[in-house]
This record gives sequence, structure tokens and C-alpha cells, in this order.
Amino acid sequence: MEQTLFEQNGGTYTQQGDYMLPDIKLLEQLEYEIGVWGQRRIRYLKEHHCVLYYNMLTQCKLYPHLADIEQQAQNMFDRLVDELSEQEGITEQLKAENQMLWVQRMNNIRNQAMEIIYI
Repeated sequence: MEQTLFEQNGGTYTQQGDYMLPDIKLLEQLEYEIGVWGQRRIRYLKEHHCVLYYNMLTQCKLYPHLADIEQQAQNMFDRLVDELSEQEGITEQLKAENQMLWVQRMNNIRNQAMEIIYI
């Protein structure tokens, strides 16, 4: 039997019942770590910009975009937490003296930073 073009290029098939299905994987998805911020972005695109979502997905631009959004949002979050904790006067000395107060104030700052980024 003559090989198909897919097989000539290194593709393989898996038999499912009476059908031979090509083994196709989205390799670009495996290369990127998508965290909370990227997951929020993908949900937003699916719900509000379906055409853009599918265009990016079919052009293999979605996962690089999500990884970029993830990196930008994480950098912004870290910077905001540092700036807000400095403004509030939260120091390592407070952490050593009163750990529960330090945790409470840092959680408050992290929540503020997350709300800023969500907007």
C-alpha cells in the first residue's frame, strides 16, 4: 500500500474501530507554562472574542500569546506587591516581631495587587 503524504512526512495513524485516525498533537501547547493569568485570558477570549480565539489557535499564536500575558501579569503582580508593601511600611522587622499581623497585611496587599491586574 502506498504511503500517504502525511506518512511520508513522519506522521502516524491509530486505528479506532474501522477508522485510521492521524496522531496529531499541538506541540506548541506543551512548550509553554500557562498559569492563572494565562487561564483567565483564555477564558476571556473564549467567552468574549471567539473568532480571535479560534484564529489565534489555528495560526499557532495562542499559546505564545498566553505565555506572554502570563509573564507580563506575573511581573506586574510582583512589582505591585513590592511597591504596596513598601508604601504600607511592611518590613522584615514586622515579620520577626508579629508574624500574624505581617501575614494579614501581606495577604491584603496581594489581594489589592490581584484586583489591580484584573482591571
